[in-house]
Amino acid sequence: MADQLNVFVVQVTQEMIRNWGWFLAFGIALVLLGVAAVVRSVGASVASMLFFGWVLIVSGVIEFVTAFMVGKWAGFFLHLLVAVLLGITGAIFIGNPVVSAEAATLMMSVLFLLTGVFQLISALWSHLPGYGWHALNGIITTALGALLLAQWPVSGLYAVGLFVGIDLILFGWTWVVLALGLHRM
Repeated sequence: MADQLNVFVVQVTQEMIRNWGWFLAFGIALVLLGVAAVVRSVGASVASMLFFGWVLIVSGVIEFVTAFMVGKWAGFFLHLLVAVLLGITGAIFIGNPVVSAEAATLMMSVLFLLTGVFQLISALWSHLPGYGWHALNGIITTALGALLLAQWPVSGLYAVGLFVGIDLILFGWTWVVLALGLHRM
């Protein structure tokens, strides 16, 4: 059993230890960027929608090229349809980032409600070890979905940016902790 848990063992190299400061700087930069996104959550929401819109357009172009590369034998029209849908969706996101953020928030709130209820029910049904934490996670996720939905469409202005900011803060903090651990080695 212990061997199965150690499948993803990572070796810390001397180069990683030597460059711990770069990890620290990266983590601090991410934390600061996350704080800025939380403070300016409306701007971060718009920026996120613009970024996501461009990702969709680039994906659409790649899918369009793929459609002609695969030819008729591999579903040319399906690839072409996906390319058009990606391109149109990306253009909508870029053209209307505030409305896009509101739509994304509506989808997130419904997703949080559904997954939260599912987590709560499955935790109470299964009674696996630590099921209380899973149930608490389900309750919190359901509450987040309900709060977002109750404040929608206004929540669409800040929710995406706020969530991106929180994620950046937590992700940056993990790099800071890694850097400090490497420094102690």
